[in-house]
Amino acid sequence: MSILPYLVAGWLFLVGLYGIVTSRNYVHAIGCLTVIQSSTYVLLLSVGYRSGLGAPIFSDHPPGPAADPVLQALVLTDIVVGAAVSALLLSLALQLQKKRGSINPDDLQPARD
Repeated sequence: MSILPYLVAGWLFLVGLYGIVTSRNYVHAIGCLTVIQSSTYVLLLSVGYRSGLGAPIFSDHPPGPAADPVLQALVLTDIVVGAAVSALLLSLALQLQKKRGSINPDDLQPARD
């Protein structure tokens, strides 16, 4: 068992978190949020990986030792949810640009409507 995937997941999380904290643009912050989300993919896949286990497909051979398909399904669900959240946040940033003329958090004033 290697510690490298866990280090990669931690590094991706820290890089994304640093990007969000120092971001001066909402689109950049959304991109950094997707980097943080990719760290969860690496973490889930590294938790479910076992050396020597086959794919959990038993149609052509009898059941034997196989990788846990639940973690693979969680990663696929995580990817779909991440894409949906990113699309929603980018559409909100686009509407903010149209309504207020900027996506820089420092330039925005509270709404007065």
